[in-house]
Amino acid sequence: MNRNKNKEYLFVDGYNIINSWDKLKELAEVSFEDARTELLEILVEYSHLTGIKIVVVFDGHLVKGNIGEREEYKGIDVVFTKENETADNYIERVLDQIGRKKKVRVATSDWVEQQIILSRGGMRISAKELEVEIYNEKHNLRRKSKDKNQKNNMELSGLTDEMIYKLKHWQNLDE
Repeated sequence: MNRNKNKEYLFVDGYNIINSWDKLKELAEVSFEDARTELLEILVEYSHLTGIKIVVVFDGHLVKGNIGEREEYKGIDVVFTKENETADNYIERVLDQIGRKKKVRVATSDWVEQQIILSRGGMRISAKELEVEIYNEKHNLRRKSKDKNQKNNMELSGLTDEMIYKLKHWQNLDE
């Protein structure tokens, strides 16, 4: 696990990702709440694997009287923007504050937003690139776990022929 103490931030345009990933898009057709929760669970696991500080931003700009909301969900920050503030507006504002001081990546497939991100000191990552990055991180973890298990099995199998003979003989005595 790479715990780099928030040297890197990843801002995620939540609805953009939900509408870009097939699995989440299908889930959103049934329940948008379930799609949001699934996205958050995926990002929580990714954050724990990488140590990246993740901020997921959901548009709340069309909700009348919405004052916005910020909460912590299992170690990641979740922001619902206020009325008349899009996820892009929020991300741009925060990027203006920290974009040149910290390593900040923004996950969105909105091309115009990607250009703004680059001009403000951030790095962009498309929804598809993020999906592949998360998949690769999980795959690498599984591979490392498998390699470790194989190594442990090999260490346990370092028995001499004499020890194996005695164990077999001992096993036959019990039968």
